[in-house]
Amino acid sequence: MGDIHRVTANDVEFAYLEAGPDDGPLALCLHGFPDSAHTWRHLLPELADAGYHAVAPFQRGYAPTAIPADGAYQTGALATDAVALHQAFGGRDDAVVLGHDWGAAAAFGAATLEPGRWRRVVTLALPPLGAMMTRFFDYDQLKRSFYVFLFQTQLAEHALDRDLVAALWADWSPGHDAAQDVEYAWECLAEPQHRAAALGYYRARLDASLHQERYADAQAATNKAGGTPVLYLHGADDGCIGAEVAEPGLVMKHLPPGSRAEIVPDAGHFLHLENPSDVNARVLEWLRVEPPA
Repeated sequence: MGDIHRVTANDVEFAYLEAGPDDGPLALCLHGFPDSAHTWRHLLPELADAGYHAVAPFQRGYAPTAIPADGAYQTGALATDAVALHQAFGGRDDAVVLGHDWGAAAAFGAATLEPGRWRRVVTLALPPLGAMMTRFFDYDQLKRSFYVFLFQTQLAEHALDRDLVAALWADWSPGHDAAQDVEYAWECLAEPQHRAAALGYYRARLDASLHQERYADAQAATNKAGGTPVLYLHGADDGCIGAEVAEPGLVMKHLPPGSRAEIVPDAGHFLHLENPSDVNARVLEWLRVEPPA
């Protein structure tokens, strides 16, 4: 799992980590911000032990993945990447897609765009857009989301440094020793062009003029629930998106039939790193359940 491999999908050269048999069902694991493919280091071996070909790419623009030539960072591009990676790895209809933070947005979009590719979906730490917008403008959540607005400004290129990355991890996962993951994340963002890519995700989220027509269908898919059952997990102590924004009753209104939404205790935003035994058990149990006929 420690070796970095490379594959081209959607005209982007992706670096990735992997574990498990090449002929096993694909488990595509997508990270968020400010993070890296190493965020899945506790789950990848367990997916491999369960027979999956577990693959964790570094997302577009995150080193050592290339800067995309098309310069697109909208969620529709991320969803299209996931579909293209499914193709590149020879995924079948028994594949599963898992996403954390921005990776969750990509997973929601990929499963809605081409549901026949995915048997199950797991998303962490980013509720469906409809649920998110219900509580996003509550004062406490607006305070937590200061960085979203900072990243729209020209100050962002100067503000996004190693210290800010470390501070976000400390705020979002209180009490968690994130030193190793801060280093992993900063390796992805150390060069200016890669920081600009990470900021591009946020700028494209709020500015539709940055959207490209080639991703129009995929972009529309990111705003829909789709039909593939989803396990949604959220840390009880999440300092990025408060647990009240991800209250299961609210989240379930925006998920397909047969889905689940659960709050994980003793965990913040990076719940799969803070409480891996609990999160891994929930994920593996979910993947063992057959979808409804």
